[in-house]
Amino acid sequence: MAEQSTFPRTLAVDIGGSGIKALVLAADGSPLTERVREATPRPAPPEAVVAIIQKLSKALGPFERVSVGFPGVVRNGRTLTAHLHPDWIGFQFDAVLAQTLGKPVRVANDADVQGLGTIAGRGVELVITLGTGLGSSLFADGRLFPNLQLAHQPFLEGKTYEQHLGNPALQVKGKKKWNQALALALTNFEALFGFDACYIGGGNALYVKLDLPPHIQISSNINGLLGGIALWRDSVDEAR
Repeated sequence: MAEQSTFPRTLAVDIGGSGIKALVLAADGSPLTERVREATPRPAPPEAVVAIIQKLSKALGPFERVSVGFPGVVRNGRTLTAHLHPDWIGFQFDAVLAQTLGKPVRVANDADVQGLGTIAGRGVELVITLGTGLGSSLFADGRLFPNLQLAHQPFLEGKTYEQHLGNPALQVKGKKKWNQALALALTNFEALFGFDACYIGGGNALYVKLDLPPHIQISSNINGLLGGIALWRDSVDEAR
């Protein structure tokens, strides 16, 4: 009985600017394997990323379906922006990966997937991820508004939020000034969305040194993988 409860198993993949992570999830979203990781290639065209995902999948064992978080705008499985490489623009990622792995694939923006693995599902919830760039996702009572791109909105001194809060800015500004910019950004986001809760994830969340109020908290980066199960919540298999 316990074995049956694991099916269908989901290979969850989180593609980041510095690393590609994966693990296998049970039907209830609990991890069945340890997380594995490979460095994101530089450059990172689609064929190189697909090859790494294929390699990671072989290391993790059997699965029946795949969820992928991608760092950019995704619509109907097609990647529309190209932070990793220009060849990602208009790339039908889900179909190519499904053909490679021989399993059905669903792809979403990585911050959206992180949010799906993080939120409580009550009220207005904002998720931001701090890493190579800035990711964001917004939810109302658990409902996702997909592909929210706060990163590219104007912020300070003619620069965007991502230009002030991405990893290059952290390296140039230093942690103190980067945290000051983050504090102002959070104030702006709260004024804009009136959120009930805000969650901060991503690899650079560990550098956040602000005195955060109770409704703003740091979240685990593993949520970027755990949220992959949510991409299949409407599947026929899971309803059985």
